[in-house]
Amino acid sequence: MTDAAKGELEGKKFGMMADIEKYKDIDEDAILATLTEEELRQLEEELDPENELLPPSERCPYKTDKKATGKFDRQALMDYLEKKGKEEEDWEEHVPYKTGEKRGKVYKPRKSEELRKKEEEEKNKNEEDVNLGEEWEEALKNATEEDLVDLAGVLGLHSMLNQEQYMASLRNEKLTDEKGKFMESNLRSVAKFTPPKLLAREAENDTDVDDALKKLKDNDPSLTELNLNNIRNIPHTTLVDICEAMGGNSNLKSLSMASTRSNDSITKPLCESLKKNKTLKSLNVESNFISGEGIRTIMQAMKENSTVQELRLANQRGMLGQQVETEIAKILENNSSVLKFGLSFDHANPRTRAHDAVMRNNEQVRKQRVNNDN
Repeated sequence: MTDAAKGELEGKKFGMMADIEKYKDIDEDAILATLTEEELRQLEEELDPENELLPPSERCPYKTDKKATGKFDRQALMDYLEKKGKEEEDWEEHVPYKTGEKRGKVYKPRKSEELRKKEEEEKNKNEEDVNLGEEWEEALKNATEEDLVDLAGVLGLHSMLNQEQYMASLRNEKLTDEKGKFMESNLRSVAKFTPPKLLAREAENDTDVDDALKKLKDNDPSLTELNLNNIRNIPHTTLVDICEAMGGNSNLKSLSMASTRSNDSITKPLCESLKKNKTLKSLNVESNFISGEGIRTIMQAMKENSTVQELRLANQRGMLGQQVETEIAKILENNSSVLKFGLSFDHANPRTRAHDAVMRNNEQVRKQRVNNDN
């Protein structure tokens, strides 16, 4: 197409623009000057200016020529309506009202009592009787309340038993009172509240941190697992020393530091140790105050580690963000040793990629185990 043809085509208007173009040179003021006052008023009523700067009275199409009757008087209006209502005659009733007589159709039930009884009898005939056999029928007939409680516990009928009855049936125990007499159950009564039993608190972690640190630095063969979980009074300097000592240790296989108030100060020595250590298989630093950048640093160190099979990093401070989660998923895809990974993803794509990577590693271990067995 030549340049002249393109210019001619661009100058043309199509569709609605072509119709509007012919009204471009019309003088609106000249047309309005020829209209009468009545035509101008009609035109004003049909057009809505849609201008928020105009008062509502100017934008409202409804107009009236009636003169104002004065200020609004609510009491006068109510009196007028009451007077108007009394003057109007009531509607004529088709059937005059008489005391004690019903007007219109009398209600009749759709099904009589005899028909309802007949339907129930037919329904009972259609129902099949459950026959458990003479032996079971006799056993259930002569069963005591204690036997029924045990049977309900075995069948898992939780709604029929309260907590104490159900747990006693699982433990094969009898519920007795203070005198040692069997307590009858309330199978036919309503459910009632059972006070929860207080359980003993979990024993505190009694690990000697200083002794464990000394063994870790001395590469003691007896120290293969170090559990510091829930010890919250460990100084940060001690945590840093533990992370640094792990790098030169060749016997430690599991290190757990969950809920130890660890923060980003341990990430650098921990990453250096992960790059050096070749025996550690499990690392748990959950429920601490490590930031998203600290998690990223730890995962970067996993690029040079091929022995850690279990890595727990969940429940930390703040959110990771999609960029960090995507980077973590990419690192896991290139890692062939992690079999268990603990971290909560907020975005679906990184979560799916990380899950698939861990499942792939587990599948490779399974195939290798099968080949060795064969």
